[in-house]
Amino acid sequence: MSDDIVASVVRQWHAVNPELDTGPMELIGRINRCSALLQQAEDAPLRAAGLNRAEFDLLGALRRSGRELTPGELARETFSSGAAVTKRLRVLQESGLVERRSDARDRRVAHLGLTAEGRDLVDRILPEQLAYERSVLSGLDESTRDGLSGQLSTLLVQLEGRLGGGRR
Repeated sequence: MSDDIVASVVRQWHAVNPELDTGPMELIGRINRCSALLQQAEDAPLRAAGLNRAEFDLLGALRRSGRELTPGELARETFSSGAAVTKRLRVLQESGLVERRSDARDRRVAHLGLTAEGRDLVDRILPEQLAYERSVLSGLDESTRDGLSGQLSTLLVQLEGRLGGGRR
């Protein structure tokens, strides 16, 4: 098995400073590198539908919640800024996938929901997207995937508790 890029970086650091504890770099570097590669990977089912991952995340949040959400709730659900949500919602509304309704008591509050077309699109694409993601992970056996998922969940809970960013 060949070394990954992080192993090469660690070897270089050890050559310069053999006493350096690179353990944190090895773990965080690999997580960051995996994240970067996954973000660079084309999500073929989403691309074919004319969506990017961030737009699909908004549609997915609306679909799985089973109710209308405010822009603030969508931002929390998708770990996005309010400005990013507003920009993405505009595109999704223009595409006929999301509809906006003003609150009867407070016109400043918007309630967002999927149109029938938006709901059908999510229901059609999600199985395709999951199959695509499964293929991306196909080099790992089920036991490895489950173990890695559990370990990353433990790390995520710890980081959310320490650094914030969890759901409110």
